[in-house]
Amino acid sequence: MQKIYLDNAATTPLNPEVVEVMCEQLRDNFGNPSSTHEYGRKARVLLESTRKQIAASFKCAPSQVLFTSGGSEADNLVLQNAARNWGIKRFISSEIEHHAVLHALEAIKKENDITVDYVRIDDFGDVDLEHLEELLEDSDDPCMVSLMMVNNEIGNLLDIAAVSGLCREHGALFHSDTVQGIGHVNFNLENTPIDFIAASAHKFHGPKGVGFAIVPKATAIEPLIHGGEQEMGTRAGTENTHSIAGMGKALQMALDNFEKDRDYVIALKQYFIEELSRNFNGIEFNGRSADLEKSAYHILSVRFPKDVPMLLFSLDLNGIAASGGSACQSGSSQGSHVLSAILDEKESEKTSVRFSFNKHNTREEINRVIEVLKDLI
Repeated sequence: MQKIYLDNAATTPLNPEVVEVMCEQLRDNFGNPSSTHEYGRKARVLLESTRKQIAASFKCAPSQVLFTSGGSEADNLVLQNAARNWGIKRFISSEIEHHAVLHALEAIKKENDITVDYVRIDDFGDVDLEHLEELLEDSDDPCMVSLMMVNNEIGNLLDIAAVSGLCREHGALFHSDTVQGIGHVNFNLENTPIDFIAASAHKFHGPKGVGFAIVPKATAIEPLIHGGEQEMGTRAGTENTHSIAGMGKALQMALDNFEKDRDYVIALKQYFIEELSRNFNGIEFNGRSADLEKSAYHILSVRFPKDVPMLLFSLDLNGIAASGGSACQSGSSQGSHVLSAILDEKESEKTSVRFSFNKHNTREEINRVIEVLKDLI
C-alpha cells in the first residue's frame, strides 16, 4: 500500500543530511560541553557555533538564543518569567493559541496575581486589531501580548507588524509562538520586531525534543529547571548537542532553500484546493487556510459538507496520515478548540481534516488522496 504523509504541521520527516550530521556528532563528538578537556571543548564549539548560526539567521546576538527541549518549553520559559520576574501583571492572548500558551497562562494565573484577557477573533480566525488596541489602552499594568505567528490548525498568518506596532505604542512586551512559522515564513528580528519567539526543530525537518527561545538582550531569565548553570544559567541539564547540531543543519537547509520549497508547496496546496473543490460539492476551508496570501503555505484545514464518522481512521487504513486538528490533541475526546471558536454549532458538527504538506509530497499523492476521499465520502 502506498503511504502518504500529510501531517507535517504535527511533525516533519528528518532531512537525510540532518540524520548524517546527528550520527556524526553521536559517533565523534560525545563530550560534555561543560567539561574543560578536549572532548568537552569540542562539544562546546559545536554548541556555540550553532548558537551563532541561529543568531545570524534571525539577526540577533548569540546570547539571546537559548536552547530548549522544544517550543512548549520555550513558551513556558518566557511566560512564566514574565509573571514571576519581570513584573508583568496582565497578559493578552487569544482563545485559538496553541495549548503551550493557553495552558501555561492558566497555570500561571493560579500561582500569580495576574489577569489574562483574550482578544476577539472573527469568523475566519483573524485577530481583531481594534479590540487589541482597546485592551492595551484599558490598563496601566505592565502587559505582555502573546499571539502566534501561524495558527497550527488553520494556518492563519498574524499581522505581526500591526501587533508589534500596537505593543510598541502602548509599552507592552510582545511574545509570539513562532513554532509553525520558522522555516515556513521568511523573517528576522530586524524586519519583524518581536520581543520573544519560540521554535521547535521537528517542524522544519529537524529532530524532536530540541528547540530554542530568542529573548531580548540583557533579559534576566530565571530557570524552570534547576541543577546547573548551562545555557547561561537559564536551563540546567547537559545540552543535547547532537540534536542541536541537527537543528542547526535543518534550519540552514530550510532558509537556504526557502523560496524553492515554498513555491513548490504552494503549487501543491493550490492543486489540492482545486481538486477538492471540483470533486466535493459544498466543501469549505476553515479559517484563511485556502487563502494563499493570508495563510501558511503548508497548512490546509478542510471542512467536508457533512459528518463523516471515523474519517481519519479510514484514511489511516488507506495509508494516508492527516489530522483532525492539532496533533497535540491526539487521544483526547475534545474537539478542536480552534474550530469551536470560529464555527457555529452546525458547522462544527461537520468533519474537518487538517492536511499539511512538505517539500517531498507530490501531485500523484494528492490524486491518490482525492480518490480515497471520493470512496469514503
